[in-house]
Amino acid sequence: MAIHVIKMPDLGEGIAEVELVAWHVKPGDRVSEDQVLADVMTDKATVEIPSPVVGQVLALGGEVGQVLAVGAELIRIEVEREGVASEPPATVSKAPQETAPAMSTAPAPAAPHAAPPTTPAGDKPIASPAVRRRAWELGIDLQKVAASGAGGRIMQADLDAHVAAHGVAMPPVASGLAQRDDEERVPVIGLRRRIAQKMQESKRRIPHFTYVEEVDVTELEALRARLNAKWGAQRGHLTLLPLLLRAVVLAVREFPQINARFDDEAGVVTRHGAVHLGIATQTGAGLMVPVLRHAEAHDLWSSAAEVARLAQAARAGKATRDELTGSTLTVTSLGALGGIVSTPVINHPEVAIVGINRIVERPVLRGGAVVARQMMNLSSSFDHRVVDGADAARFVQALRGYLESPAMLFAE
Repeated sequence: MAIHVIKMPDLGEGIAEVELVAWHVKPGDRVSEDQVLADVMTDKATVEIPSPVVGQVLALGGEVGQVLAVGAELIRIEVEREGVASEPPATVSKAPQETAPAMSTAPAPAAPHAAPPTTPAGDKPIASPAVRRRAWELGIDLQKVAASGAGGRIMQADLDAHVAAHGVAMPPVASGLAQRDDEERVPVIGLRRRIAQKMQESKRRIPHFTYVEEVDVTELEALRARLNAKWGAQRGHLTLLPLLLRAVVLAVREFPQINARFDDEAGVVTRHGAVHLGIATQTGAGLMVPVLRHAEAHDLWSSAAEVARLAQAARAGKATRDELTGSTLTVTSLGALGGIVSTPVINHPEVAIVGINRIVERPVLRGGAVVARQMMNLSSSFDHRVVDGADAARFVQALRGYLESPAMLFAE
């Protein structure tokens, strides 16, 4: 049998390192060809690494959350079948300790019939917060639970075994006023780490200022209802978003300095003719920004369909690197949770972000009479190094004009 070493592949131009976000195998597991071994992340895109061979996992090349360089050793597999190209261990280059720690190997099997030790009296049992919480709920003294984990750690399976052998004591009476001392340490890895780095970079480098304006969207909502009544069944029902995106495309024609990216190291602002709109999308793993490319070339229904496709891909973790990069201006919304005002963070290196707040029906004075209107606030942030306050205000007022007089959205 031969040893096959899988190294971190080159996942795209300009990618020198990736973050290991999940292992799907462990030492000792048997793997089949094309079975997914690990998930890695770069530029917010998650990529699955499959196995090219059939065999048994000998060692893993890193821990979840570790950053690995392209070409670094990812995993070692003992190949079962012959004729598979392999790389002898002697030829594998050893990565620096800072980027690739010592390989973790499969633990030696425990001696047969060896009873797991209980925690000695007076010693604090070793267990995760989740295990401690469950033991508290079951009324189990962890000092009396036999530990099977490494270093005497009590696992969930140990609690199951204890309950099967000894039953469950009466749990303490739950009280909202009971003192709690539990805590949970949550590692910031994967997408959460990328979001944190991106937000920190944006706030560190960009002097933000936010401009808020209220918009009467009564006529816009009436138009949307008419469009959906006429074409919704054939073309799909429109939300507010594609109408807003159309307004943004028209407004940046008048204010090209908004549709730009600022390379602050080179001291160059690039104004783009193409409008590549980032659409901030909440996913189960965190905030992602898929990109509607060439929004200026889409009609309402094609932009709605493409935004829906991108959002679905992002939430399923299937969005590609190209679909998550290259935006020139970003739109963000919390939908029904949008609140009255927000201060959105610019998607660096862009120079502006348009934020949508929720629509509410409010009394408004029109022509001397108080009438009910559907009102929405726009909360937009700008890079004050590049965008002057007056230009930012004029841009938002242009958006307001298109949204309050929606017929202008279709006038060329």
